[in-house]
Amino acid sequence: MSQLVLIVDDDPVQRRILDEIIKRFGYSTLTAESGEIAVDILTGEKGGQVSLMILDLVMPDLDGMGVLERIKPEFGNLPIIVQTAHGGIDTVVSAMRAGADDFVVKPVSPERLQVSIKNALKVNALAGEITRIKNKVGGVFTFADMITQSPAMTNVARLGERAAKSNIPILVEGQSGVGKEVVARAIQGCGDRKGKPFVAVNCGALPENLVESILFGHEKGAFTGASGKHTGKFQEANGGTLFLDEVGELPLHVQVKLLRALQEGEVDPVGAKKPVKVDIRLISATNRDMIEMVTQGKFREDLYYRLNVFPIFVPPLVDRKEDIVPLVNHFISRFSAEEGRKINGISAQALELLCAYQWPGNVRQLENTIFRAIVLCEGDVLNLSEFPQIAALVDGFNVEVPAAPLPVEINIHQGPAIIGGDLPATMPTHTANGSSLGIPAMLEDGHMRRLDEIEADMIRLALERYRGHMSQVARKLGIGRSTLYRKVRDMGLEEHVS
Repeated sequence: MSQLVLIVDDDPVQRRILDEIIKRFGYSTLTAESGEIAVDILTGEKGGQVSLMILDLVMPDLDGMGVLERIKPEFGNLPIIVQTAHGGIDTVVSAMRAGADDFVVKPVSPERLQVSIKNALKVNALAGEITRIKNKVGGVFTFADMITQSPAMTNVARLGERAAKSNIPILVEGQSGVGKEVVARAIQGCGDRKGKPFVAVNCGALPENLVESILFGHEKGAFTGASGKHTGKFQEANGGTLFLDEVGELPLHVQVKLLRALQEGEVDPVGAKKPVKVDIRLISATNRDMIEMVTQGKFREDLYYRLNVFPIFVPPLVDRKEDIVPLVNHFISRFSAEEGRKINGISAQALELLCAYQWPGNVRQLENTIFRAIVLCEGDVLNLSEFPQIAALVDGFNVEVPAAPLPVEINIHQGPAIIGGDLPATMPTHTANGSSLGIPAMLEDGHMRRLDEIEADMIRLALERYRGHMSQVARKLGIGRSTLYRKVRDMGLEEHVS
């Protein structure tokens, strides 16, 4: 699931050499023996998956310059490295003007080619990020700006583009962190309201006593502390799009006013004598089961059907794993630039780990994970050691953590040293006859300890021994990780987990 490089060369030997070298760099490859085949690949089903193209300039029929000319309108942002046996300055200038990002002369050394590929991908990622930021600020962000390669998100984009052509109310559904606001921004950027205000409101973060004022506004003196007139979010979004995130968190009394605002196209600011007309495109989002909330009386049924005219479901990241690789590369480029670090990529093993993980926190969790890894990384490539928490939760991936030194209690009169110096002082570490126990089995009064207490001591000791590394602890104790997590939670030992 690594980045895909398209190799275009009419020489079968050269194609095979490049194929082996680039695979050794950790990339996936596609090969084309002619310019026509290369164009067919780019315009076909796999075209959107190609991250970079290595293009031979001298080929029969459609040569490299012809390919550049053919693909420029649709694939102007695709990084392209051209190669030829003749490195004249005129050829270089022509290729660069036609859209090439770099130029290498045959036979190119593996080291030079690797640097060229990394630089081209990094520059392209940063250029793409700058474009996305500009589009977001300008209100013209579209589905083409989204970082995705999965069929599931292609369907989301198809529905969003169709909905954008009308003013129909949209309800974006999906788990927390899947990118519901990104989808909402793309819908606005594809419609007639592009470039107009996009006002996002997290309904779950609004203080309950101020929700009405924040959404609909208030007049001066409307209530204690209202020292001036306040324009609500509805009026801020006038002419553009209002995005109500976590709309299911709105109190019932506010739901009534929201329903009226949608039906009448006007809002009633707190303390105002007359309503104010507003023209907005409403997009709502939720991670809750709205039908269940309606059944429980926590959400108005009439408002639900008013909001849920055109539902769009954004699948969790675990159901669109094709997006993990492009998202990882995107976040690496972004955070490397933000933090001033020279991180050139991620190792194949670390990328395999990230693709195997289930990502319960979805894209937001992946983003934060890469951010943390960038901060921790001491080299120029992210390795498995930068993701210890993720590795502990995925079978087959172990990041060895040096064990902490343990206190050792030595009794020269009662046998050898034992482990257990961190146990409560009320628990004896030796029996009456002097034999060493490590974890005490008896109380001071001579009665046996409960099994669950002994088990808790054993798990606590193992957690300290292996510094909270749950995978190692589970392996050494001979129990499953899920069982270990349950016992840690039930026994209140979370503070010992790293």
